[in-house]
Amino acid sequence: MDTYYTLLGVEAGASQEAITAAYTHQRERYNPERVADLDPALRKVATERSAEIERVYAILADPERRQQYDASLGGAVGGVVAERSSLTPRERTYAIGGVIAAIALIATIWVITGRGAQPQSQEMGAVNRPAPTFAVPALAGGTINLADYKGKVVLLNFWGTWCEPCKRELPALQAAYSKLTDAGLAVIGVNLTDDEQAQGRDQAAIKAYLEQYGVTYPVALDVQGEVTNAYRVFPLPTSFFIDGEGRIRYVHIGELTLNDVQARFTELKGEASAQRTP
Repeated sequence: MDTYYTLLGVEAGASQEAITAAYTHQRERYNPERVADLDPALRKVATERSAEIERVYAILADPERRQQYDASLGGAVGGVVAERSSLTPRERTYAIGGVIAAIALIATIWVITGRGAQPQSQEMGAVNRPAPTFAVPALAGGTINLADYKGKVVLLNFWGTWCEPCKRELPALQAAYSKLTDAGLAVIGVNLTDDEQAQGRDQAAIKAYLEQYGVTYPVALDVQGEVTNAYRVFPLPTSFFIDGEGRIRYVHIGELTLNDVQARFTELKGEASAQRTP
């Protein structure tokens, strides 16, 4: 469940200083000058998100209103909300095996039910512009360089450990990676590591989080926030489908399903094949 805290990208018990810093960061992300040349649909999302961030901060910056909001979530003790609808970092790290098994089962079902079926997907924003290049550290070590993936259809997924929709879509992304890698799909998760560090999480915590869900696709660490800024990412998760020529063709804000990925991959792969046919 999204809360005012997850919208800002902080924990429920965050200090006022951390909340103010997160608000300042989010406000800059939605600066009108920064989004002026985006597609109309994305500008609309940015405008709506900016208004939402202002409303959220107005409540969390006021101690009395914050206390009332915390109480509405199910009670607060010492100013820290006792949320049961989402996991704390420690609870995520030590999540019980039943939860992991359930997620693995969901991923398996997605793979099985996807076979032989015509992929049906959500509507997405269609664009056609060069994808900003980058070379950043990989969570597994080494460097992830987007240029190395030329010729493949790339799904670039921006995410954070505090983001509930990001967590929910992990099985679908992993299933797509397992099923379509050999056919020419590359899945790259771009972690907003600068935001993770601001919340006290290091690379070890990010790695432990992903291991819970059996994620094996490459994860890039956006330590300085440069990749996120270059792609002008707004709410999380945000995903970009990049064709073999290195152009962004689709942008999707929100959760992806396996069928979403299959449909876009099939389309972009088919276009590439048609171009190669005399």
